[in-house]
Amino acid sequence: MNVYRRIRKLSIGQLFKFAILFLRNPLYIIPTLRATQSTFTICTELFGNNHHAPNKANAFRHALWNALICRKVEKRNKNKQKSVFWAQKVTDLYEKVTNNEPLDEAMDLHNNMMGRLCFLNFLGKNEAELVDFIEKKAENAKKVTNLIEIANLSNEMVYLQTI
Repeated sequence: MNVYRRIRKLSIGQLFKFAILFLRNPLYIIPTLRATQSTFTICTELFGNNHHAPNKANAFRHALWNALICRKVEKRNKNKQKSVFWAQKVTDLYEKVTNNEPLDEAMDLHNNMMGRLCFLNFLGKNEAELVDFIEKKAENAKKVTNLIEIANLSNEMVYLQTI
């Protein structure tokens, strides 16, 4: 899916919330959009459209999205902690405004966090190595059926269904 098509699906209220966030941090708009576009490109190349279901490909997409936001913003601000904080703010807001089911949202938030951790563990490595590492983590993602299972898998990616 095209990033701009996804943006057009947001309501006026949802767009307003993102506008406020980005207006407070205008230098992060371009890196965030580029990370988002790169994520969709990589995921579509690797998985086709399968990454839109709550499966291992989706876990990969969420983790990669966060890791790439961190990388691209860190190139601009030269501060890994601020980059991680920014990625969390953007992706948490996205999950909040999309109004997913609670289990889907928890899965996405968990995999987002895993991506930020991958970024911190791969500082100084190139993007291809980071993508490869996240792909291997996603291959070993654990299937979950409830919120407690997600909470107990603090160092693993999670997914809900197999496709």
